[in-house]
Amino acid sequence: AAMAGAGWARAVRGLLLDVSGVLYDSGADGGVPIAGSAEAVRRIKASGLKLQLCTNETQATRAAFVRKLRAMGFDVSVAQVTAPAPAACHLLRERGLRPHLLVHHDLVPEFAEIDKTNPNCVVLGDAAENFTYANLNEAFRLLIGMEKPVLISLGKGRYYKETDGLKLDVGAYMKALEYACDVQAEVVGKPAKSFFESALAELGVPAEQAIMIGDDIVSDVGGAQRCGMRALQVRTGKYR
Repeated sequence: AAMAGAGWARAVRGLLLDVSGVLYDSGADGGVPIAGSAEAVRRIKASGLKLQLCTNETQATRAAFVRKLRAMGFDVSVAQVTAPAPAACHLLRERGLRPHLLVHHDLVPEFAEIDKTNPNCVVLGDAAENFTYANLNEAFRLLIGMEKPVLISLGKGRYYKETDGLKLDVGAYMKALEYACDVQAEVVGKPAKSFFESALAELGVPAEQAIMIGDDIVSDVGGAQRCGMRALQVRTGKYR
């Protein structure tokens, strides 16, 4: 309420919301909603503000992700989710790239329409248990064998919070492959400017009339500010 009284808040027409650590804490059991978050989403919608979820979620397809959120009481649709995998598919098609996927098993269906024969790039996501030595080494060998190695990373987060504690995120493994192959990864997802721009386009609101809300000071807040947006950090999720 105090924020709503501020002059700048009156010009706001839309909100971009991070999901993990803001709406719910993920976990092996499917995770748990953060107290008051479903009610907050209802109030945002009732207020007439536009809403888009801007997530680096890469452990599930958008459809599965939305099913889980709806089961937790969040009134959201697939069209309201901007996520890295669909953005990566767009980029792969545009550039004629055939990926070797090192991603979570549950994310693989997002790449169903993409040609994966004779790979000429590696796509890295938050593979969780799939980040075995063998799988990382296979990605390394493919990259090191390429004349011009192309590594695409679905985000570059350091860690995130699950119900049983902090978890290493894709960024740690991205850095390992960058170092081993002397390559610079291309990041699809937050904090990449193009990713925030597509979220804003889907929201239908210019940067100066939108606010990004997240628990990650680097990816969410920093990335949004570099895009000309205002941003708020919540004290939930990985906030410490």
